[in-house]
Amino acid sequence: MLRSRSKFRYTLEEDIPLSTSLRELSFVVVDTETTGFQVEKDDRLIEIGAVGIEHLQVKEETAFQSYINPHRSIPATIEQLTSITNDHVDEAPVAKEVIQDFFQFVETTSTPCLVGHNIGFDVTVFKHELKRAGYKIKKPKVMDTLDLIHAIRPLLSGKDLEEYAEIFHTPLVGRHTAKGDALTTAYLFCELVKQLEKRGYHTWGDLLQITDFKHKRKFL
Repeated sequence: MLRSRSKFRYTLEEDIPLSTSLRELSFVVVDTETTGFQVEKDDRLIEIGAVGIEHLQVKEETAFQSYINPHRSIPATIEQLTSITNDHVDEAPVAKEVIQDFFQFVETTSTPCLVGHNIGFDVTVFKHELKRAGYKIKKPKVMDTLDLIHAIRPLLSGKDLEEYAEIFHTPLVGRHTAKGDALTTAYLFCELVKQLEKRGYHTWGDLLQITDFKHKRKFL
């Protein structure tokens, strides 16, 4: 008999009026590092980084970061890319505990969504790690900086975060670390919102026009 999975519970702010100014909103930007891209198979989560944004100000001093024990070795290519070694993760907590800590961090804010760069990957990582631990998670509302970029500069293509930070003249912080990439994404997000304001997007409802109905791929 198959054992049913428990629900993993978390809370995002759901009752924000659509007329709320973008500068009055709070957001949480998240990034993950993994042993590879096959997270539905053998690859595992090794780091979560996140940072809050309030009034379009990045709250770098209260950023969240934790390594995760993947219970497997980190490939040499990933060590070279991220500088995360087996020594960093051997004594670290397991994925479910860190994901829980992350959502507790999220709940200290009033964010209506999770923000990320190519964030579909990050929420998929959460889904598979929680599934292994016997939990199922309802997909959170997300906002992808790639959607905002394409709304501003439709002809741009690709997904490289560093390239977009250079294009939009925003800080590049600790590349290929979860905390560093979360901070880089947060600064990029703030600049993108400011550019959208110049194009007439001033409210939460306006921003949802760009991002709503995105990322509707099956999430079970």
